[in-house]
Amino acid sequence: MGPQAASAKWEGPPVTTPDGGTVRYAIYYGPWLCSARWMTQCERRCASEGHVLVGCIWLADLKGDWAGRWAYLPAEAGTRYAITHCCCDYPVTDPTLTRRQWDNARDNYRRDWIAEFGGWPQSGGRNWPGHHVRDLGHGGHPTDPRNVFPVPDAVHTIINSAYPQCYARGSRWSTVGPDRPYLD
Repeated sequence: MGPQAASAKWEGPPVTTPDGGTVRYAIYYGPWLCSARWMTQCERRCASEGHVLVGCIWLADLKGDWAGRWAYLPAEAGTRYAITHCCCDYPVTDPTLTRRQWDNARDNYRRDWIAEFGGWPQSGGRNWPGHHVRDLGHGGHPTDPRNVFPVPDAVHTIINSAYPQCYARGSRWSTVGPDRPYLD
């Protein structure tokens, strides 16, 4: 099966960069099977922490498109950053305390996101949930900015239902997927 449309997409407003250019961010949402590259990266990450990889979920892609000037000439560049979740054989933890920490830090986190990316996504005037990449029930840090990103409600529900499957050995999330599973 070839690339498909992303399950959702968010496009931020243009953000002025220090060099006088602008960058526009977009997030393409899965979830997708991890490519061989991301599966290998997760395997290494789990091993470096003394754990074994049991699955990998490619949650989203953060894309940045820059336009500005370089050597006095108009220039454009772009980058992509895959947001993946490595389902290592982490022990299950009680997320009660960490959920409370997230609840207390949520507004500050969103303010910092807005400063960098130009806006926290909303639907119908309601903020999207912040999704913890390494979930709180398996030791994820509740306020680490590298562990949280905005996800539309419907996609958040799909991703959250995929996590228990990913931690189950031999699930579909242990299968390698295509290099690029979506179309932009």
